[in-house]
Amino acid sequence: MSEIIEKTKSFVTELLSQSLDNKYLYHNLTHTRRVVKSTKEILDSLHLEVQESEPLILAAWLHDTGYTQGSTDHEEKSVSIAKEFLSKEGYDKKRTQEVLDLILATKRYHKPTNLKEEILRDADASHFAQNSYMETCELLREELALLNIAKYSQKDWLRTNIKMFEVEHDYKTEYAKEHWQPGKDKNLKKLKKEYKSIKTITKKEALKAKYKSESPDRGIQTLFRVTLRNHLTLSDIADTKANILLSVNAIIISLALSNLIPKLDNPSNQYLIVPTIIFVIFAVVSMILAVLATRPNVTSGEFTKEDVKNKKVNLLFFGNFHKMKLSEYEWAINELVKDKDYIYSSLTKDLYYLGLVLNRKYKILRWTYTIFIIGTVLSVIAFAVAFQMYGLHK
Repeated sequence: MSEIIEKTKSFVTELLSQSLDNKYLYHNLTHTRRVVKSTKEILDSLHLEVQESEPLILAAWLHDTGYTQGSTDHEEKSVSIAKEFLSKEGYDKKRTQEVLDLILATKRYHKPTNLKEEILRDADASHFAQNSYMETCELLREELALLNIAKYSQKDWLRTNIKMFEVEHDYKTEYAKEHWQPGKDKNLKKLKKEYKSIKTITKKEALKAKYKSESPDRGIQTLFRVTLRNHLTLSDIADTKANILLSVNAIIISLALSNLIPKLDNPSNQYLIVPTIIFVIFAVVSMILAVLATRPNVTSGEFTKEDVKNKKVNLLFFGNFHKMKLSEYEWAINELVKDKDYIYSSLTKDLYYLGLVLNRKYKILRWTYTIFIIGTVLSVIAFAVAFQMYGLHK
């Protein structure tokens, strides 16, 4: 390695290490070293003389030094830095100019005019073929965002890279075409695969958002779910209370029939007739009311197509369809799910009629408990009076 190359290497390494903003995650010393290495790789395949290859290696080292002064027009800034450095080192003016021209050839849309420009441009894009390309290009995306140059979404960034690979860039040297193009093609496939994956996810998210906007609000869902559950819980409580009264009154009537009433045939027990009758009548009435509270209503179990079209039938209650054929009920349900308003209407009707049933149950239960209490109190009083009168007569 020539002395000027060694000095340039030391100069650039120190400059980029100490003066480059740490926001440059891609255009840094690592990138410069990669370009130098790739430049040498192509040059080794061409077996050029040192005098021919030296300006290329110098340009590879110096081409991004301008980033130490900002990203805008960094090629021109790199040229100024290179010119000043090579002049101080007493480098040949003609060859210095060649280095400067090569640095300017790294501009994005520059069309190479000779082999050396092609070599440097291919070396500058050698990372397109490397296995680490996906990670490397992500560093560039972050760098652009940190410098407030551009902010890309992952989808837009992938699309931009695909466009770069397919439209904007192509390798010029034979070495790059043979050794790097396959790697570039492989990375292009990765980019397309990831882009397709993101598009699929984006579509799913769009559909989910659309479905969410068209579906009932979560608050509405919670409202119907909680209210229906509360109605059913209250219905279960009412049935439990009615069953308790049924059991108690059944026991009372059984005891009266087996132990008390048979003794009334005896003339000495006639004073117990009135209290027993009061006791049994109130028990029977309480039992009848408890049965009425739990007795289900019988419904027709049928509906017509007109009822469905006019939204008059609640398809969520079994009593409205239990006599219908499966095919007719399936048709009706399909009509229901097509109409969000019909669904809300059906749920509302379900709540309303459940409320009416609960109102009936609890009214009857209230009367049942009231009659049971009155009957119990009157029976106890009647028995007490009867025993007292029997004692007096004695």
